[in-house]
Order: sequence, then structure tokens, then C-alpha cells
Amino acid sequence: MTSTIDEDRATTATVPPLSGRLQLVRAVLVLVLVLSITLILQLVVVSRLQHQAAQGRKFDDFRKELALGTAPIGPTTEAGETLPPGTPVAYLEIRALGLTEVVSEGTSAGILFDGAGHRRDSPLPGQVGTSVVYGRRASFGGPFGGLTDLRVDDVITATTGQGVFTYKVIGIRREGDPVPLPVASNSSRLMLVTADGFPFLPNGVVRVDADLVGAATGGPARAVTAASLPAEEQLMAVDTRTIWALALWLQVLIAVSLAAVWSWHRWGRPQTWIVFLPLSMLVGLATAGEIARLLPNLL
Repeated sequence: MTSTIDEDRATTATVPPLSGRLQLVRAVLVLVLVLSITLILQLVVVSRLQHQAAQGRKFDDFRKELALGTAPIGPTTEAGETLPPGTPVAYLEIRALGLTEVVSEGTSAGILFDGAGHRRDSPLPGQVGTSVVYGRRASFGGPFGGLTDLRVDDVITATTGQGVFTYKVIGIRREGDPVPLPVASNSSRLMLVTADGFPFLPNGVVRVDADLVGAATGGPARAVTAASLPAEEQLMAVDTRTIWALALWLQVLIAVSLAAVWSWHRWGRPQTWIVFLPLSMLVGLATAGEIARLLPNLL
């Protein structure tokens, strides 16, 4: 028995240490593994929890504004300042889908992390014209993932600072399908937009058109036009405005990966698991969150 142990120790002792190049390769593999796992975790699990928490906060804020009569009805605040992106502007309810969703101002990827977003070059729901609302298909709660299950005459209720408005679905269309006739000059239409195709593998855009039942109301002129709508708020757009944050988090993740490889060989495996696993996951999730901004906003 003693001779066997001595032979194992001798064999272990003859294993040469990894060269600097191999250690670098191992660090790269650790980096790729952490990014892959955390990105999947971010899109499938964490983002859903983030959406739920954000919707709870926005619902409380919007309900309070409705009770006080201070909910926004246009692109500016009561003080005349531009409405900050992410401000709650409407509350949607679609009983056929079991959907309740607070709609925020803006349609960039970051805004749609928290739920559906109102396209800023369109009127608010209930106002004359066509109101456009974007929502994600699968990630961050996927609030609009079931839009294709809607049928003609299904009811959509929208609550804004101007009241409660009832819409009925007139059709669902994809790229190349006929466009419905323009909305009447004194009426309102609601267009819900999301990605088409399999979850996380979009192959186009799907739109649900619904016309208002009853009279539309007026509203302030929009401050943003279709021509001036920022690129990051367009259909299937990505948001590169915070790419600097992604670069910083990647640097931190690279440093953590290199330190983990060093620790594995010099400090010990149990210590490395205890210290660097939670640290790698934490930094990886922060990095994955920034990567998510570079994915299509309707994903």
C-alpha cells in the first residue's frame, strides 16, 4: 500500500506545470464558459425576475399618478420638461392572454428590459392616431410572447392619464401581409409589435392592430417624429450607447478569469471554487446584462 502511494506521488510530481501560453488558453476558456453560462442565465432566468420587479415598481408609481391626476398625457411633464425615458405612461390589459403590463415611454433595449415601451413618435393609447407599443418576445419576461394567439375581436384595455380605452383586435400581420386601411381622422388605433419566430431566434416582426371602441381623445403634439426617432428605438434595434460599460465589465471578467487560473495552480482548488465561483458569476451577470443591450430590442 505504501509503495503504491509513493508511486502516485512520484507520478504527480513529474507532471510539468502549465506553460504561460497554456495558462492563458485556460483563462480564455474560463472566460468563454462564464460568459456563455451567465448570458443564458441572464436571458432566461434573471431577466424575467428583473421584469417582474420593474413592473411592480412601475405599477405602484403609475397607480399613484393616476390617483393624483398627474399621469403624463403627452411628451412633456407638467413643468414643460421632456418626459424622461422609462416613465410609465399607460397600463395594458389583455384578458385573452392573461396579460397586464405597464407601458413605459421609449422603445430602446434598456427601456424594454422593464416591460413594454411606447414608441415616442406616436400618440398615447386613446388619443387620435395610431399608438405603437413595442414588447419583447421571449427575454425579460417576454410580455408580448403570446400576441400571435390573439384573435379578431379580442379586447385590449388601455388605461392612461386620460381614462380607460377599449380596443378590439382587427388583425395580426407579418412582413408582407396587407396593411389595414388607415385609421379614421377622429379615431384611434393601437398597434402592438414584437419579434416573430422562435423564442430568442427572431426571423421578422409581427404586429397586432386593434381599433378603439368609442371616441378618441386629443393630445399634445409629439416632440419626436418618425424622422428624428433615435436609431436605438427603431424596430429590432440595438443600443450601443453604453458599450463603454461592456468594455469595462469585460476587463474585470478577464482579470477575474486570469486570477482564477492562477489560484487554481498556486492556492488550491477548494479555495478557488469558494472564492472565484460567486465572483465570476456576479461579474459575468453584469457583463451579460450589458451584452443584452446589444441584442435586438424585441428579442
